[in-house]
Amino acid sequence: MSTGRVTRQGVSIGEAAALYGLAPSTVRWWERQGVLDPPARVGGKRLYDEAGLRRIGLAYLCCVVGRMPLDRAAVVTSGKAALSTWQHTIDEQMELLEQRIGDLKAALEYLRHLRLCEDDDIVRQCPVLESELSVHTPRGHAPGADLVTAARAARSGGARGEGTEARDETPVMHAPGDEKPGGERPGGEMPVCCPGCRGPVVPSPRGRPRTHCSAACRQRTYRTRRSGTAVPAAEGSDRS
Repeated sequence: MSTGRVTRQGVSIGEAAALYGLAPSTVRWWERQGVLDPPARVGGKRLYDEAGLRRIGLAYLCCVVGRMPLDRAAVVTSGKAALSTWQHTIDEQMELLEQRIGDLKAALEYLRHLRLCEDDDIVRQCPVLESELSVHTPRGHAPGADLVTAARAARSGGARGEGTEARDETPVMHAPGDEKPGGERPGGEMPVCCPGCRGPVVPSPRGRPRTHCSAACRQRTYRTRRSGTAVPAAEGSDRS
């Protein structure tokens, strides 16, 4: 049952987001993408009434539960589309999900099949690996009794022509005097990209390896996973 505060006065963006376990930045992002209409403001701050909270809930059902892209979710949540229009949008999403479910089921069935192999080293010992590669990978389209011959045939029959062997190995350019190539870490490892901003992660000299470039990016990634929605650059936790 609704409280008097919600029905008569409304709630802030922080309270509205907390109702559905979202970050306020996610609600603002949905507004910018047209999934939600900007609510009325009181004293310069967003105020969500009962209808506004219901609309955020519908957005959650579409974006998080239904895995709809934001542009499709906006058709359903706007309240402006005709019945047949938003139902057709949901039908398209259902077809897409059914296709993905079919792909995932096929993947699961193959892994169950692969799990039956009893060889310690599949690459060196499995007698049916060659046939599996021919059936389930593009290797089956390349002629050749062995993989080396097939790889050469695939290369010569592909889009790239002769004289491309040198481009297979791309040299790493670095400034004169550098002891190590600029694009690699010690030991030849490539630098880790931050999942929050896609920037490089500076390796830690001790302790556990870093996975994010900063605490802000780490928190933003956590919020993205929690909400199931792409969230833009960090914003204040409860600004209007």
